[in-house]
Amino acid sequence: MKAVWNGVVSRSVIWLPYLWLLIFFLAPFVMVAKLSLSEPAISIPPYNPVLTLAEGPAGWWADIKRFSLENYVFITQDSLYWRSYLSSVWIAFVSTFLALLIGYPLAYGMARAPRTLRPLLLMLVILPFWTSFLIRVYAWIGILKKEGLLNQFLLWAHVITEPLTILNTTTAVYVGIVYSYLPFMVLPLYANLERQDLTLLEAASDLGCTRTQAFWKITWPLSLPGVLAGCFLVFIPVVGEFVIPSLLGGADTLMIGRTLFDEFFLNRDWPVSSAVAVILLLILVVPIMLFQRSEARSREAAS
Repeated sequence: MKAVWNGVVSRSVIWLPYLWLLIFFLAPFVMVAKLSLSEPAISIPPYNPVLTLAEGPAGWWADIKRFSLENYVFITQDSLYWRSYLSSVWIAFVSTFLALLIGYPLAYGMARAPRTLRPLLLMLVILPFWTSFLIRVYAWIGILKKEGLLNQFLLWAHVITEPLTILNTTTAVYVGIVYSYLPFMVLPLYANLERQDLTLLEAASDLGCTRTQAFWKITWPLSLPGVLAGCFLVFIPVVGEFVIPSLLGGADTLMIGRTLFDEFFLNRDWPVSSAVAVILLLILVVPIMLFQRSEARSREAAS
């Protein structure tokens, strides 16, 4: 009886993540995909519902015939959408590179710091999460605006003669994104670097390698799983970022999250906005699959 109970418990534990994905991912995605194939209408809600439960199976076949790809065709014909996708991917790529450029030395310094000091350094990295994300982004408005702290400091230091225009530019978006998502880069890098065997570096030194050579031949290759994890943890959410470009970016800052919000709430074109969301999800599926494959390969190599 105990063996049967343990088998039931183990199966339920295995199926629990699948149930979670079914309820909170697959079901909403099916709803959005169905909405993207609907026709817009001047009504409440602003579309003609299809495949509703009230119709029953008898009316579903007729609704399937009404499915249309016109919303997806419209997205390809309007340059606003594909420019938003390209701009979002480019901004996410540059932001991820900058976060890696800043985060790797931070994580490396934390991993090589004395053990008594590491918990304090780790707490300082996590500390921004204790404050609301929205408040932290709003704080950058006070820092980057013409009368903000940054311009006042640069004027006081005689570095500039007139205030810089940083707010409402793409530069401000990069600053806000890198600041907000830097911990997501540092934490997996630190976890990877902290577990590395330092005796490998000592062996490399005994064999004549300099510190730079030992880093590129040992530390960097061993830290690649952490680099990939950090890059994906930054890149994937940044592609669909909405708050930061809305508050710090200007009118010329195109990101798909902002375009999606405008289509849904301002234009009230729910079918087109749903099609935009479906394409965005498909774009993000590719790096997610690559990340899962890299994780599987690293686990196989470790075993």
